[in-house]
Amino acid sequence: MTLALYGHPFSSYTQKALIAMYENGTAFEFRCIDAEHPQHAQDWLRHWPLAKFPMLVDGDRTLVETSIIIEYLQLAHPGSIRLLPEEPMTALDVRFLDRYFDLYVMAPVQQAVSGALTGEPAKRKDAHELSKKKLDLAYAWLEGQLSQDQWVAGTQFSLADCAAAPSLFYADWTHRISDEYPRVRAYRARLLNRASFARAVDEARPYRHLFPLGAPDRD
Repeated sequence: MTLALYGHPFSSYTQKALIAMYENGTAFEFRCIDAEHPQHAQDWLRHWPLAKFPMLVDGDRTLVETSIIIEYLQLAHPGSIRLLPEEPMTALDVRFLDRYFDLYVMAPVQQAVSGALTGEPAKRKDAHELSKKKLDLAYAWLEGQLSQDQWVAGTQFSLADCAAAPSLFYADWTHRISDEYPRVRAYRARLLNRASFARAVDEARPYRHLFPLGAPDRD
């Protein structure tokens, strides 16, 4: 049975899963959750009433939470690119960085987006200002951690880079990565040039009008 991934192309966490699948050429059916495909939303909510995506269905097994989905793919549908290292301590570093990008980069972006979606100018401003402060802290820490290696956890593209790509992509839209952080800016550019992420970005282009903070005319 073909793998089925439920999500939306503009969703950062859907993109994170897509990157992993594109890296290994994993065969799957993408089931977009939108108004044009109500049957997908019905299936999604039947499997996962907490209403968070992406969701992966593999036969009688349903998986949610993107990091878990990617680890599952490595176990059940491995490809040539190993996204979680075999060596346990190295794998621990990768898992930490994966959580870092989700919790300390993407979460502040979502906070700013949620504030904007309220439609209330004061809430929009307050949420955006708090998001900027958190993102500056995140950028500064990351600048000190990045080395000359091509990827965030070393020389091999990993789960951590799958998390970093959409997180830094939307973070820079929310609060521009300044010239104070040249390594972070260069790393984001390398991610955008990675074929798997470039494909995800291109597939999401028709939905840029959905970004409530205003999608910049770049990337």
